[in-house]
Amino acid sequence: MKISCSSHREHALLEFLYCTGCRVGEVHKLNLDDINWENCSAIVNGKGSKQREVYFTTECKVWLSRYIDSRQDNCKALFVTESHPTRRLAIPTIRYSLKKLATRGEVTAKVYPHRFRHTYACHLLDNGAPLEFIQGMLGHEKASTTQIYAQLRGERRRELYRRFF
Repeated sequence: MKISCSSHREHALLEFLYCTGCRVGEVHKLNLDDINWENCSAIVNGKGSKQREVYFTTECKVWLSRYIDSRQDNCKALFVTESHPTRRLAIPTIRYSLKKLATRGEVTAKVYPHRFRHTYACHLLDNGAPLEFIQGMLGHEKASTTQIYAQLRGERRRELYRRFF
């Protein structure tokens, strides 16, 4: 899907969703001053008004910087509309942007913001991250909620089977 991005905003949004595991509502609420550029992190306001720190990659930092540098507005929101007057990007618009990217990239699977969150959890698990760490990164109170996201997949499942059987 990355190859189908046609604007700095699309690249930044895609990267941010992919590497932070944020809920779409958390991304929607983000402001520019929630970003800590030095630490490659952001403070997000999750469910139940709980705050947590999420981290992003250097690649994401590059795309966020390019996107912000390309903007010509004074809006405090991190992701804003491309039309005037400039305002915070709405949740349905974020969903629509991802669907548009998927169509442009000829992705046949259904693409929606929560799928990035699920993928994030699976990648962490597949790379050996402990469930407690994933739970904290996703902002879950209960481990049982995290287990729904973090199902072992394919190669990692086979590797653990061979290791323990």
